[in-house]
Amino acid sequence: MFGINGGELLILLLVAALVVGPERLPAYAEQLAGWVRQLRDVARDTKDRVDAELGVDDVDWAALDPRRYDPRRIVRDALLDDPPPRTPSRPATPRPGRSRPTAGGAAATGAATSAFAGAAGPPDAGAPAPFDDEAT
Repeated sequence: MFGINGGELLILLLVAALVVGPERLPAYAEQLAGWVRQLRDVARDTKDRVDAELGVDDVDWAALDPRRYDPRRIVRDALLDDPPPRTPSRPATPRPGRSRPTAGGAAATGAATSAFAGAAGPPDAGAPAPFDDEAT
């Protein structure tokens, strides 16, 4: 710190105590303690405000430590996780009066390559959208 070692700092503090004198030394020490307290409060308030503004209150910093990065564990955890169960939002029921040709039927007739080419007109407003399992 400023090129001053421990012995020189001790001598400077002793000289300052002698110059200030025993009458004013307690008042100066109390004033210095107040300044340190205010500086610490300002630093803490600033840190709290920055954390609140950035939204980092709920970040698990230990989990983001690069020393804990292990690609083998990440791959193992990803492979062992069970995928969430797929549940259809609404059971597929055929609409009355319309039939959906299958991909094999459309290809066999040579009409078109799309599985939905045989449907006449746009789908009804309340009908579920066509969904292809193999496309996604």
